[in-house]
Amino acid sequence: MTPEEFRRYGRQVVDFIADYQERIESYPVLSRALPGEVLAGLPEHPPEEGEGFEAVLADMERVVMPGITHWQHPNFYAYFPANASGPAILGELLSAGLGVQGMLWATSPACTELETRVMDWLAELLDLPARFRSDGPGGGVIQDSASGAALVAILAAMHRADGGASGRGGVTGRRTLYVSSQTHSSLEKAARMTGIGAANVRVVDVDPGTLAMDPAHLDALLTEDAAAGALPVLVCATVGTTSTTAIDPVRAIGEVCRRHGVWLHVDAAYAGVAAVCPEFRWINDGLAEHADSYSTNPHKWLLTNFDCNAMWVADREALLGALSILPEYLRNRASASGDVLDYRDWQIPLGRRFRALKLWSVIRWYGAEGLREHVRTGVRLAQDLAAEVAADPGFELLEPHPFGLVCFRPLWDDLDGDAADTETLRLMERLNASGELYLTHTKVSGRVLLRMAIGAPATTGDHVRGAWKLIRAEAAAAGPASG
Repeated sequence: MTPEEFRRYGRQVVDFIADYQERIESYPVLSRALPGEVLAGLPEHPPEEGEGFEAVLADMERVVMPGITHWQHPNFYAYFPANASGPAILGELLSAGLGVQGMLWATSPACTELETRVMDWLAELLDLPARFRSDGPGGGVIQDSASGAALVAILAAMHRADGGASGRGGVTGRRTLYVSSQTHSSLEKAARMTGIGAANVRVVDVDPGTLAMDPAHLDALLTEDAAAGALPVLVCATVGTTSTTAIDPVRAIGEVCRRHGVWLHVDAAYAGVAAVCPEFRWINDGLAEHADSYSTNPHKWLLTNFDCNAMWVADREALLGALSILPEYLRNRASASGDVLDYRDWQIPLGRRFRALKLWSVIRWYGAEGLREHVRTGVRLAQDLAAEVAADPGFELLEPHPFGLVCFRPLWDDLDGDAADTETLRLMERLNASGELYLTHTKVSGRVLLRMAIGAPATTGDHVRGAWKLIRAEAAAAGPASG
């Protein structure tokens, strides 16, 4: 493809994306494709001769779009938002166009230094501890996801706990990891990958009302495991759990970790970016004194398209000790000088994309006030919905709901327990099949709840009110709710 062809087709692709954004509400939120339907629309064999890009765009409409679930739709309320704003898309295009491989500072100094600056900017915007800044012993790095950040944190924690013995091999004895029943499943997956093993993932009790981790039970488990000869590696506290946005008491957990000398990782994948607003900075309580690592996802609620996880460490020494390997072909004068960062040592893969460009573009386009307005809008719409649910005697609202997620369930007449849960799931399936909205569910105290996560840039009060009206109508059609 020549530069001139790229200009021509590039304009068509940008027009395609802009047209998609304009007409996104015309699509059913959840794809209606059946299993194998997209596959059947694609040739079994690759083309022998090259095809024009017009054919690619035509097949986007014919084959691909029917198989898309529209995450940017204003009535997408499933999981958490996955914002893809205009400046982020353009930043991603710049990254793709430059084709930078930023494994070393030397392979593109701008890739490294722009990321360092942007991570310091984001730390300032979120009012994170000074020790997370690049001019101190710690610093920030862009990972692919909170799952990747958790894996890296565990490796760094293991290195600190055993002096690097785990990396050299031949280690004996149990290593243990501490989560709650509400912690993201990626921590158990990371335990498997790092050799800790799922059997050594210790599940700490939670408060039945708030679903927050119990520091006293954590203390007891750590004491018990150490007495049995285990080596505690890491505790994961969560700020805004995936299920309900429950918040663990980071300060109290951190005090326990400090007494036992255990690494504290704070997973704030969804909720962490809310601290861009001063009124939400209470979620940072305890970070400055206790957190060894911290991560949040701009690709969820901060208008930056996937993948973009922001991770910080308070002291990079353990991270570099765990992950740094220097074969001859990577040696260079800049790295040897010690004056530069090589982010390959801060992540699992060697190679890395120029992800900082999209986050840089977003921060510059929206500014701090624009980012705050986006978060505040999502929270306001969620609180308005929660008030509607609480006022309806046919529904039960889960408290608290401090951010953009609202969890609730219908109260079915003459149904309780498993039968009520089954009916709630059927309601969700009917709503999703309508194409008008997309919800997911969770379980709390054994009962199924519907999750409605608000935060897409295009979502307005009219969309949320319309969704609630549809939920109530569909529930009433299924059978009157109690109350």
